[in-house]
Amino acid sequence: MEYRGASAYNDDQFFKNYMTRRNREESPNNMIEKPIFLEMIGDVKGKKVLDLGCGDAKFGVELLQKGCASYDGVEGSVNMAKEATKSLTGTVGNVHLSPMETWDFQTGSYDLVVSRLALHYLSELRDIFQETHKSLGSNGKFIFSVQHPVLTSSIKSAAASSSKADWIVDDYFNSGERVEPWIDKKIVKYHRTIEEYFQLLKQAGFMIEDIREGTPRVEEFTSESEYKRRMRIPLFLMFACKK
Repeated sequence: MEYRGASAYNDDQFFKNYMTRRNREESPNNMIEKPIFLEMIGDVKGKKVLDLGCGDAKFGVELLQKGCASYDGVEGSVNMAKEATKSLTGTVGNVHLSPMETWDFQTGSYDLVVSRLALHYLSELRDIFQETHKSLGSNGKFIFSVQHPVLTSSIKSAAASSSKADWIVDDYFNSGERVEPWIDKKIVKYHRTIEEYFQLLKQAGFMIEDIREGTPRVEEFTSESEYKRRMRIPLFLMFACKK
């Protein structure tokens, strides 16, 4: 069985295994992606924030603690939405159970739209980018991360080993569906080149202000060997865009 979009997280065993994996101290999401993502966002005080594919919304809690005026998380998984509701208890944040593709984007409602490692699960991004652009107010920003295209290009490395020493980059310019073995399940992701992300953003009307590839920072690591391993290949691709 192949899982698409947020459906994998509705499998209770997968959800449990994922949460254990995601919250481990050495998670590259925490050690590499998150510090850079926060740097790209900058000051959120007084901003209205929309989070596409918000997961457990712990990131939303952090943004609220940093002073954002409001937070709306959109999540397509029932299990994840329940977890997000727990995280946001006692805050002004809200979670909405909805696939990103069918979310009702309100014109000019947000100052900042974020999405962390969710958009590579969507088969089409053109409409999402256009709707995101529409939902932002004047000078609003859209900041997102995806799995780096050198990883999504081929699943050969993922199929060979869960703890890789070498990586295979293949079929890079052939965009489209990939079925990747992940946490004992088959997960559908969509590969796009860096150029394709860039062009889709431009076509939606965005000005691209910054691009990052998640260069590891030695101060975030407790293991020198893990730092050296993570220096070998990029795991993340991040864009900061302005309306």
